[in-house]
Amino acid sequence: MEVKHFKKTDTKTWELFVSQNNKGTLFHTRRFLNYHPEGRFKDHSLMFFEKGKMVALFPAVEITNHNRKMLVSHPGASFGSFVTSENISFRNTMELVKTLKSYASEHDFNGVRTTLPPAIYRYQPSNYFDFSLLKNGFTYYRREISSILLLEKSIDKTLARFRPSHRQAVRKAQRYGIQIRESDDFANFYRMLKKNLKIRHGVEPTHTLEELCLLNELFPDQVVLHSAILDNKMIAGVVNFIVNPKIILAFYISHDEHFQESRPLNLLFSSIFEWAIQKGVHAFDFGIFTVKEEPNFGLARFKENFGASGIFRDTLELHLTQ
Repeated sequence: MEVKHFKKTDTKTWELFVSQNNKGTLFHTRRFLNYHPEGRFKDHSLMFFEKGKMVALFPAVEITNHNRKMLVSHPGASFGSFVTSENISFRNTMELVKTLKSYASEHDFNGVRTTLPPAIYRYQPSNYFDFSLLKNGFTYYRREISSILLLEKSIDKTLARFRPSHRQAVRKAQRYGIQIRESDDFANFYRMLKKNLKIRHGVEPTHTLEELCLLNELFPDQVVLHSAILDNKMIAGVVNFIVNPKIILAFYISHDEHFQESRPLNLLFSSIFEWAIQKGVHAFDFGIFTVKEEPNFGLARFKENFGASGIFRDTLELHLTQ
């Protein structure tokens, strides 16, 4: 098996492979990975070939920390790892991981770290890569929990999965006269988001406002802001990423705490689920409620009340001796 270091001239070939293979997601596309300012990351993405035919992609960057040179899943994406055809065999999966390991060793890397998409993102259930990574010496670096809601075929059936308190909250928001709209007012949403993250967690958003607007410009049909409006004021919003045709990920969730009593997020999510069902989406990913494996129980409970349950978003690491 041959490995090629990705170059800009390979972009068209890369994008075509991602679009034609079910394991590919928004986070695997060069259009997404390249929106970051030039120089922020040292790209070291890989392309794998068998008898001249491309069989896999591996988006990655090179990071040196404490004199350790690491090949790492792209930090600008929620997850990454290999893109392959959906029907890849177990033998070929093992061969891919062995080839990655050999490449890293031959190019003087001290280790490899990769974040796998949660299992629900796969069109066909498979743990081939999990097994192959572990068999080749990878260990779990971090195991986060993401909240997933499997959508029913109608909004009424999906609403029936809500806890009674959340269904009541939806009706309460409706009585307040809250309206739900798709919006391009990222500036107002960002101000609300930045304030909430600072108060609750003492952190800044992952993206700058300019980066978020750029993502919406690059992916107008896949990066979508839904807002809750009361008296012409945005009081809550969710930025959704349509990661693939099967899954929507809530990347940012925020609300104005002065309007919490009106329960805008409950109505907002109810409307988002209806929008997702109309698009033929199978599942909604609320995102993780753990940070470095530390759980936020309140956030977990909020998502569970919509009928969501947790699955792993795993990061595995291989240590190499040079």
